[in-house]
Amino acid sequence: MRVQAILFDLDGTLLDTLEDLADSVNHILGKYGFPLREKEEVRISLGNGSERLMRGMLPQDVKEEAFQKYLAEYKAYYQTHMEIKTAPYAGMIELLTTLRENGVKIGVVSNKFDAAVKGLCEKHFPLLVDAAAGEREAEGVRRKPAPDMVLAAAKALGVDAADCLYVGDSETDILTAKNAGMDCVSVTWGFREEAVLKEAGAVHLVHTPQELREFILK
Repeated sequence: MRVQAILFDLDGTLLDTLEDLADSVNHILGKYGFPLREKEEVRISLGNGSERLMRGMLPQDVKEEAFQKYLAEYKAYYQTHMEIKTAPYAGMIELLTTLRENGVKIGVVSNKFDAAVKGLCEKHFPLLVDAAAGEREAEGVRRKPAPDMVLAAAKALGVDAADCLYVGDSETDILTAKNAGMDCVSVTWGFREEAVLKEAGAVHLVHTPQELREFILK
């Protein structure tokens, strides 16, 4: 397969963000006297955006008005604490550099809120990402697994969806690619176990960035 553009998920695919996410969740929970969550609980809840994450982390009987307050505080706290422990997975910068050198365009599409996606890409992948976008449902762009975000990213890159490859670490990513009519590669170093990816219908599995590079450029 030779593609013109790669659309990457962010959390669990390009960046290991779990520690900062878990710390931010527990900051809000602790502030308001709710039980704290184990890192593993946070990990398996990631992939569908901040709102769904916090709905899963907060007690189910929290009133909606209070929930919206906690969600806003979580986003604000995370945005100022999202670069403490977060880092690219080993070999990822080298992979993106090689792709750019081979003329492949790079996009990042995440259900994380938009400001955080853009900020993390600017910090960790300067000059390596051509387009980055986070959750923008208020603008009518549905979050993954709807195809809206990846199709918009392909358009921003000036590439047809059929000429893109989508790379992610979760069952949400597999479904997103299917809905957008794109081939999908599932990485096993992220937030989901390989068995979960296979059960979700993963067709192409890679275990290292080097293996992903060979798959893309072969």
